[in-house]
Amino acid sequence: MSQFLIGLIILIVILLLAIIPQSVNMVEEYKRVAHFRFGRFIGIKGPGIVLIIPFVDSLEWKDLRVRDMDVSKQNVITKDNVSANVDAVAYMKVFDPEKATLEVENHYRATSRLAQTTLRDVLGKVELDELLSRREELAEDIRQIIDEETDPWGVKVTNVTIRNVNLPKDMVRAIASQAEAERNRRARIKKAQGEKEAAERMANAAEKYGKSKEAMRLRELQTLVEIATERNLIVVTPSQMGSDIGEITGLSAALNESGNLDLDNLEEEKD
Repeated sequence: MSQFLIGLIILIVILLLAIIPQSVNMVEEYKRVAHFRFGRFIGIKGPGIVLIIPFVDSLEWKDLRVRDMDVSKQNVITKDNVSANVDAVAYMKVFDPEKATLEVENHYRATSRLAQTTLRDVLGKVELDELLSRREELAEDIRQIIDEETDPWGVKVTNVTIRNVNLPKDMVRAIASQAEAERNRRARIKKAQGEKEAAERMANAAEKYGKSKEAMRLRELQTLVEIATERNLIVVTPSQMGSDIGEITGLSAALNESGNLDLDNLEEEKD
């Protein structure tokens, strides 16, 4: 009899040692657990120590931290019938563990599938130029739609970012040609505006020079000084100073020629 009792006690001790670790659960600060007893939901527990009855109770864990979610590459056809491969990344977290447990089977997978369909739907309603220029606004529209749909699941979508927009090679070349044409157009407009402003300023300057001969004369001299820096140039000017210089040069040449003739006559008389 005593041996039977000792064996029973040992068996109970072994069972307790096997059951106690399963009965005591440590829940971290950033996690919560849904507590079920006989399959019925009885509440959300945590953080701290959570005690359960083995083989009767069960727990389902939920992480409350923000989690990143890759939205796989989607083949999007824009409003102007351009095919593009677009991928994104979304950030989500569970704000209501009870809804995330009871309202949806797998909140992460369901949110990921919803993000993929929403990405195709939203980007399919815009043209390619809007997709490339309004990425932040479109990402915010996608976030709002996903957030509204996942709110009954106890999931909050905090941010969505469109990462890559991959276009066909022929479309990339067409966009490059369009961008080059746009740059040329802007350059020509700028050049035309500069010529217009220069013409207006030159007209004003000409009007002022016409009112003052001295100012015009100073401008001619300044121009000659600027041209004089190039020593291999011959400057012919129709100004009054130019005609005076021409007359002086002609007289000097005539005097030199007459002097040479007189010297030749004197030498002939001596002979």
